[in-house]
Amino acid sequence: MRRGKSEYFLFFLTGAVCYGLIEILWRGRTHWTMLLTGGLCAALLHRCNRRHHALDWWSRCGLGCLIVTAAELAVGWLVNVRLGMGVWDYSDKFGNLYGQICPEYSAYWYFLSMPVFGLSNVMIYFGSSQNKTNAMLIDTMDTIDTIDTGGKSC
Repeated sequence: MRRGKSEYFLFFLTGAVCYGLIEILWRGRTHWTMLLTGGLCAALLHRCNRRHHALDWWSRCGLGCLIVTAAELAVGWLVNVRLGMGVWDYSDKFGNLYGQICPEYSAYWYFLSMPVFGLSNVMIYFGSSQNKTNAMLIDTMDTIDTIDTGGKSC
């Protein structure tokens, strides 16, 4: 498997597990569709972070909020409205749309995208290229050589 695909698969698995645990802590239960949705959202957020890394942190979190809210609406429409599974219902929340999304949970997605982008940044930094690793090794070896020779260049 290529590095890119394995990166997204890792984010999918991490998102599925972490979001499932968050739901269990928050609501006392979760649903298998939420594991898939959490995984999908984590992979999409990683993709967003890679593509829009030049944006400031807060703007990326805004994009993350939009991505997760859009996924929540799409999955909610399929799972809750079309298939009638009743996984969640925001009908009693202010500003809800069809009981599937609402401003309150969109705000949560904004803040929950932060740790995902943080993990994504770590993965981008450490997995970005072999050249960066080689450069770090060369810098380390140069530092060791300088220490060994008492600060004199060899």
